[in-house]
Amino acid sequence: MWIFGWKGPSGFSASSTAEEVTQGIDGTGLTAIVTGASSGIGVETARVLALRGVHVVMAVRNVEAGKNVKETILKEIPGAKIDVMELDLSSMASVRKFASEYLSSCLPLNLLINNAGVMATPFMLSHDSIELQFATNHIGHFLLTDLLLETMKKTARESNREGRIVILSSEGHRFAYSEGIRFDKINDEPGYFSWYAYGQSKLANILHAKELARRLKEEGVDITANSLHPGAIISTNLMRHHGIVNTVGQMFGKYFLKNIPQGAATTCYVALHPQVKGVSGEYFSDSNVANPNSKAKDANLAKRLWDFSSTLTNPK
Repeated sequence: MWIFGWKGPSGFSASSTAEEVTQGIDGTGLTAIVTGASSGIGVETARVLALRGVHVVMAVRNVEAGKNVKETILKEIPGAKIDVMELDLSSMASVRKFASEYLSSCLPLNLLINNAGVMATPFMLSHDSIELQFATNHIGHFLLTDLLLETMKKTARESNREGRIVILSSEGHRFAYSEGIRFDKINDEPGYFSWYAYGQSKLANILHAKELARRLKEEGVDITANSLHPGAIISTNLMRHHGIVNTVGQMFGKYFLKNIPQGAATTCYVALHPQVKGVSGEYFSDSNVANPNSKAKDANLAKRLWDFSSTLTNPK
């Protein structure tokens, strides 16, 4: 049971669920991509969006698991519109293939929910020889967003409905390396610390949303970009690399951690709620605007990260 039930200005709290924060909202006519929708809060996000009438495209690494989730959702919501497509965010080739197939489908795109992620993994390199957490949590989503952005702009213009890009970060952004983003040491194995590297990738998520929001506003495009902390959540597979911590969390988490419906609430709130219309470049927690650390507000760091990410995803 989540013990912190006080409500913020939005009227919602840490104990609010994804269904509660979207109650009465009609998402009919909207199309959303949800990455990492085959497990954890990605499943609940996809389910609640579908419940509200959104056409959901589940972008998943494990297609078979994604299909199983789709069938489960369809049993509950027979009229749901759900597609499953393969996407491995640790591989730029996979991201490009997904984007190409999505564009070929001619589907519109109103909501892009960059949900997937890995947490505190042992040192590993991605398919593109980039430290795995930075590659999966940030670079893969950075490239995906870039490749789909023109479609989102076109959809916003033609539908006259605001597009929303939602990037899942974490309070873990406060525990990145001291310099924030180690641009010259991304692949430094001797200096690698799994939790700092996780924090670095989550800081990158906030900075990505901030700089993207600035660029979209400057361009005058009706698309917002925000980041969020879903909350410390029980019963997800993010902690699979930390057996003891995961076991303790399962034993005692019901007293101080969110369950999955509560964990998906802020994502669904930022994606669908009318209160968030026109709000961009913000960081949310517990379905309310929150205050990230100073590095997450550093406009110069955000611009530098954008340039660095562009170079990694589009090498000359």
